[in-house]
Amino acid sequence: MSFRNLSVLAAGVLVAGLSATANAATDTKNFNVTMTITGACDIHTGTATNVDFGSHAAGGGDQTATGNLIVNCSDTTPYAITLSNGANYAGGRRMKSGSNYIPYGLFSDAGATIAWTSVAGTGNGLDQNIPVYGKVLSASYATAIPGNYTDTVTATVTY
Repeated sequence: MSFRNLSVLAAGVLVAGLSATANAATDTKNFNVTMTITGACDIHTGTATNVDFGSHAAGGGDQTATGNLIVNCSDTTPYAITLSNGANYAGGRRMKSGSNYIPYGLFSDAGATIAWTSVAGTGNGLDQNIPVYGKVLSASYATAIPGNYTDTVTATVTY
């Protein structure tokens, strides 16, 4: 093969390589990678969190008891916990045994002076213990018929 043929062959390979590169095209598109963290709350009550006044003889003095709610809200999420009036409400919360009732109150303070309306807080991403204080006045059960008195209250967390 002569030098001239080699030169023509090399030039052809070079042109073919350039034209393949010249014909290659690219296009780009940017896209976002995102994630939204929403505030969330969860309220738990375990078996040991009931407000249990225990067993007492009728008229045995004012009775107090403490229960506990557990709320877990995302860090910095504000929340408010409300309590329903209970299943036996009639002008006030009442525990029921058959057709008999004993009035009681639920409070947000240990002294049982601030009736529970709404308890506010801010989540920290961990379980937070929220005490619920209950009180039955002696006069409320002074003539109560013996029995097991109960009520069901629903706790709701709003966030």
